[in-house]
Amino acid sequence: MQAARGASLSDADNPGQEAPQTPSPRLLGLFGVVAVVAYAVDLVTKQLAVTRLADGDVAVLGDWFVLHLTRNPGAAFSTGTNYTVALSCLAIAAVLVVLWFARRIGTPGWSLALGLLLGGVAGNLTDRLFREPGPLRGHVVDMFMLPHWPVFNVADICINVAAALILLQTFRGVALDGRPREEESAT
Repeated sequence: MQAARGASLSDADNPGQEAPQTPSPRLLGLFGVVAVVAYAVDLVTKQLAVTRLADGDVAVLGDWFVLHLTRNPGAAFSTGTNYTVALSCLAIAAVLVVLWFARRIGTPGWSLALGLLLGGVAGNLTDRLFREPGPLRGHVVDMFMLPHWPVFNVADICINVAAALILLQTFRGVALDGRPREEESAT
């Protein structure tokens, strides 16, 4: 039996193939709101850091937590400082990949994780595109300093929390589309 416009009403017409699942508007909305809020908070904190920390550090909790303005041309732990253009291109690819995967979001956990990831990657990419010394070579503004740890920003926090949530979802066996992953049978 066929529905209007030739769409199949049963999976019997397409054996072995699952119908593509479209995320609910609520899950896409959560993804979008999380991404926009993460991105906005990152941009605002970076602007505040540039304007208010230009005169020097601010000790928030003694030496344990200091607001310290720095500009990082590299990746985490200031690695790859000579590869800023490549890092910018990777960030552009990451944004596109996250948007691609967002089409399949099936749970609030994945909406939150991918929203944070998109907001964080986009925040650092914005620095690389629009800050000195120029497009694709811009240095990322970092401002949070802890002892024995690299200086970081809100985007970095978002990316790391997203990674933890993605690992959690994976270890819980929750696929991106929300379906439980079936355990492999022992043979």
